[in-house]
Amino acid sequence: MSVEVDVQYAINADGLPSVSEIETWVNATVRGHRENVQMTVRIVDEKEGTELNERWRRSQGPTNVLSFPCEDLEGIAADLLGDVIICAPVVEREAQEQGKSVMAHWTHLVIHGTLHLLGYDHIDEDRAREMEALETRILDALGYPDPYGSVTES
Repeated sequence: MSVEVDVQYAINADGLPSVSEIETWVNATVRGHRENVQMTVRIVDEKEGTELNERWRRSQGPTNVLSFPCEDLEGIAADLLGDVIICAPVVEREAQEQGKSVMAHWTHLVIHGTLHLLGYDHIDEDRAREMEALETRILDALGYPDPYGSVTES
């Protein structure tokens, strides 16, 4: 298995996950889905997070994670999954508001964004349940608690 993660830090802040931590989380997520993967994880500030969210999702303000999959683009390597953008200040704020460890929240959002690149989504209740159960299993294998409380598989 070959997983290449280009980690880009577009913000200078304390407490950001290391490249090796992000690579570990991505590896745990893609295992069993794809043999070879190339992707980018870009960590941004609120300004860039807001600009991307407003441009691509037509939503105001920053969001915690955005995923931009590369799907069947001619001339693009088949192993290229896409980009995950994570807004560091939003991650920090949400972790505090939700009473979670910041690192557990970072782990969850990298997994969540990577699953979107793999084709998972949460646009309806059944798909959301499937994605949340998978996130919970991956987080548990990495030693982190269930971010949703208790998710049951159907």
